[in-house]
Amino acid sequence: MMTRIRQLPDRLVNQIAAGEVVERPASALKELVENALDAGAGKISITLKRGGIDEIIVTDDGSGMSLDDIKLAVQRHATSKLPDDNLVHIKALGFRGEALPSIGAVSRLSLTSIMADMDHAWRLVVDAGHVHDPEPAALKQGSMIAVNQLFKAVPARLKFLKTERTEQGQCVDMVKRLAMAWPTVAFDLSNDGRSLIRLDACLPGAAGLKRRLSAIMGQSFADEAAEMDAVRDRITLTGLVGLPTMNRPTTGHVFLFVNGRPINDRSLLGAVRAGYGDTLPRGRHPMCALFISLPPEDVDVNVHPAKAEVRFKDAAAVRGLLVGGIRARLEDAGIQATSEGGQQALARLSSSSSSSSSSSSFSGFTAGGSGARGISHVASGPRAHYQPAPPASAHMWQSPVEAPPAARQIDINEADESARHNLLGAAKAQLHKTYIVAETEDGIAIIDQHAAHERLVMERMKAAMAETGVPSQALLLPEVINMQEHHCEAVLDAADMLGKMGLTVENFGVGAVVVRDVPAMLGNPNVVQLVQDIAEELIELGDSTSLEDRINHVLATVSCHGSVRAGRILNGDEMNALLREMEVTPRSGQCNHGRPTWVSLSLTEIETLFGRK
Repeated sequence: MMTRIRQLPDRLVNQIAAGEVVERPASALKELVENALDAGAGKISITLKRGGIDEIIVTDDGSGMSLDDIKLAVQRHATSKLPDDNLVHIKALGFRGEALPSIGAVSRLSLTSIMADMDHAWRLVVDAGHVHDPEPAALKQGSMIAVNQLFKAVPARLKFLKTERTEQGQCVDMVKRLAMAWPTVAFDLSNDGRSLIRLDACLPGAAGLKRRLSAIMGQSFADEAAEMDAVRDRITLTGLVGLPTMNRPTTGHVFLFVNGRPINDRSLLGAVRAGYGDTLPRGRHPMCALFISLPPEDVDVNVHPAKAEVRFKDAAAVRGLLVGGIRARLEDAGIQATSEGGQQALARLSSSSSSSSSSSSFSGFTAGGSGARGISHVASGPRAHYQPAPPASAHMWQSPVEAPPAARQIDINEADESARHNLLGAAKAQLHKTYIVAETEDGIAIIDQHAAHERLVMERMKAAMAETGVPSQALLLPEVINMQEHHCEAVLDAADMLGKMGLTVENFGVGAVVVRDVPAMLGNPNVVQLVQDIAEELIELGDSTSLEDRINHVLATVSCHGSVRAGRILNGDEMNALLREMEVTPRSGQCNHGRPTWVSLSLTEIETLFGRK
C-alpha cells in the first residue's frame, strides 16, 4: 500500500541539497571563496585541516554582513545576488542561496561577520542543521566562515571521500582556478600549518593576468605562451595559449573561464583541441588559460548545481571564436616553439657527462637553472599570407641528390654566411643522414629534416586545397592495390576528399582499389604503402571526428610520404632552402604528428655545459 505524500522537513531538504552542492571539501571551499569574491574581498585567507575534512576556515576583507543578513544567509534560497529577481542577468559567482544552509546541514558551520558601520561583529552557528542564536563576536573586517567536521551529520558520505592528500589537492586546484580568474585578489592557503599557496594581488589588465598565470602555471609558460585577444560579435576571448610543443598527457592544464567563473565543459575542451588541430601529438593536450567574456543574458549559469557548467545562447559562435582564435594565434606564432626541447637536450648532455666524469665541473648543472632559451624566438617576416614554396624549391625534394660520399660537413663557401642572421642560421653539417646542424648568431640549431619537411609539404597541400585543389599527376600504369574489404570501403567512402588532395582512387572489384593519379608534389611515392596507410588512418579515425580533422590526419599521412626521409643525403643548398622555407611556414615548429622539428642551444648554454662559464 502506497504511503501518503508529505512535505519533507527543512533539515532533510538541506541535507539533500548538500548532496548536490557539497560533494567534497573542495566543493564547500569553492562556495565559501566565491561568496568572499562576491563581497568584494581584496584578500582571502584559507586554512585547512586534513585537507578540509576536519576544518575549513575562510577569512576575507570584503563588505561583511549585518545581523539581519547573517540570520538570512543560513536560510534556503536567501541571497543578495539577485537584486531584480532575474535569473537572466546573473553577474555574481554565487546566486542560488543554497550553499551555507546546505553546508550547515552536514557539518558545524560558524559564520562571523561585520560591516563598516557596526560596533562589533556577530557570530551565528549552525550545527548539523540546528541554527543557534547569534552572539556578539570580535572581528576587525569582512567575514570569517568556519566549517568543522564536514559530513558529521551524514557519516555515510565520509566513506566516499578520498585520502587527505587527494582532498587537499582538490582544494588547491580549486583555489588556483579562482585565483586565475581574479588576479587582483590576494590568496593565502595553508593546510595543517603548511603554506600551500601565497599569491599577492596583481594590477588590473593583461600584465597583471600574465603575472598571476606565471605564478600558478610557471614562468616558462607565461614567457613562451602566445597572448590571446580575439572578438566576435559581443564575445571576447583573452588569455594565454601554450605552444603545441608544450603539451601534457591530460587536460589538467587546460583552464577555461566564462565571465570570471571556472568551468569544465567538454564541448569547449573539444573546441580548444580543434583549435590546435594537427599540431598536437595524438593523446596529448595543450596548456592554456582562456577567458571568455560575454553579456550575462547570453549565457545560462543555472544549469548545474555546482555551477561547473554553463549553456550559451549561441554556442556555435563561442566554439567558432575558440577554434578560429587559437588557430590564427598559433599561425601568427609561425615557427615559434618552447624551450623544453633545448632544456631536455641540455639535461641529457649534462647527465651523460656527469656519469662519465663524477668530478666534472658542471656535474651539478640542471637545465631548468640555466634559463635555457631553447627555441623560444619567433622568426621575423609575415606569416598570415603564407604561400607555398616556388616549384623549383619543391622539385628539389623530388629527385635524387648527387652528394659526395665523404663526410657531410658543408664547404664554407657553399653556405651563405649571411644566413647566420636568420632564425635557423646557416646549415653547416648533416648528422646521421637525418639531422641538420646550423650555426646561428648566438648558438646552434639542430633540425630533424624529415619532421620539418613533413610539415612544409602538408602546409603546401593545405594552401593548394584552399585554392584550386592539389595538382595531380597521372600514373603511367594505374596501380591496383589489394586490401581487406573494410579498408577498401573506407578509402572509397573518402574518394571525394582524396580527390581534392590529388589522389584518384576507384573501385576495382572485391577487396581491391585502383589508383590513377597521385599528388604531383609527392614525386614518385610508394603508392601501395601510401594507400594502405591512408586506409588504416581512416579506420582508426572512424566517424567520430569532424571532416576537418579527417582531412588533416589524411593530409599528414600523405605529406609524410612526400617528405625528405631520414637517411636521405642533402647538399648545402638543399639544407639551407629547407631552413629558409621553415622560417616562413606556419606551424613549422612542429611536425604533422605534433613533435618538435628543431631545437637550439645558445652559445652561453654550450659554454656552461663545458664549464667555461
